[in-house]
Amino acid sequence: MPFFALIIQIFILLCLPGRVLAITDPLSVPNNKLGIHILFPDEIGKAADLVNSEGMGEWGYVVIPIQNTDRNREKWQHFFDKCKEQKIIPIIRVATSANGPHWDLPSSFDLVDFANFLGDLKWPVQNRYVIFLNEVNRSDEFGGSLDPEKYADFLDEAINIFKAKSPDFFLMPAGLDNAANDKKTSVKWSTFLTRMHTKQPDIFKKIDGWVSHAYPNPDFSVRPDQKGENKINSFESDLELLKKYTDKTLPVFITETGWSDKNLSEKQIGLYYRYAFEKVWNHPQIVAVAPFLLSAQDGPFVQFSFLNKENKFKEYVENYKFYSTKGTPIFPIEVIEKKVSEATSSPTLLIYEEPVKVLGSETTKGNVFKKLYNSFINLFSVFK
Repeated sequence: MPFFALIIQIFILLCLPGRVLAITDPLSVPNNKLGIHILFPDEIGKAADLVNSEGMGEWGYVVIPIQNTDRNREKWQHFFDKCKEQKIIPIIRVATSANGPHWDLPSSFDLVDFANFLGDLKWPVQNRYVIFLNEVNRSDEFGGSLDPEKYADFLDEAINIFKAKSPDFFLMPAGLDNAANDKKTSVKWSTFLTRMHTKQPDIFKKIDGWVSHAYPNPDFSVRPDQKGENKINSFESDLELLKKYTDKTLPVFITETGWSDKNLSEKQIGLYYRYAFEKVWNHPQIVAVAPFLLSAQDGPFVQFSFLNKENKFKEYVENYKFYSTKGTPIFPIEVIEKKVSEATSSPTLLIYEEPVKVLGSETTKGNVFKKLYNSFINLFSVFK
């Protein structure tokens, strides 16, 4: 019997394809679009209570920045492990460091280091969502400069580096400030995207998804039924422009939005969220809606915080949590080791399980070889 076991293993290993890794379409499976923006990993528990509505939903999203000075493997692997435990999908925003009034420009070394760091961590789901920087059409967010061309080159390089590390990376550009209108400190969002395309004509064909900061401007206070390029449906203006540059149907991630409670009551904000989810954010391309911010403590963003100073959810949160559902994302490919009977000395056989649904295509290779493997098991009964 050991001879037959060895023959089986050799046959399967010869037939077995390499690991075909790829991002999956997040909208091809049941998806919980509720998300929240957090600033610190230890906020994951409270974030899960919000986006998963304390168990009513599963696999909501959190957006969190990682600075280039904070690549601590133990810290961030613990965060990812907690995400898996709490059934949360992380969206990582790559960030640099604050330097006086602005954020530093990233370097190629930063990209390589980030790709290696994030690529070596064990993620809770197969898609490794990464956003490159933040509101780069503002000078204070991009090294004090207004340079769409430089950002286009940076994004192109980032995509090449990250995809070389792992095709499981789901890569997206920075969300822009669609309300920015000061020519000295910002570039209009549409002009910024046009200039990016001029510098890198294929850049919008290379990205995997779209990031929108869909704030209700002006003053973060307008009604949700108002429409425009600086309103909560601003992603529609983005997508309309992008049709000129790519024929891809890009999944949309709203990673910043929310109403200020400076001029609105918590009850009113709750009603606004209900309208937004039922009339605006029900768009078929939206994957996640992650308002800014879970907790502002006593900082400058208190007006947006979902938690009050007593660390309790504000009144409007009940209306927000109402839209939590049970998502079923695709999980990472795992290598499953099946050992030969202890009575033999045959080597271990490695079986790779593949996802069925891939963004833009489908594959059934994993299922075919899994069936082949199982058939041999049943036929010869050499494995336990």
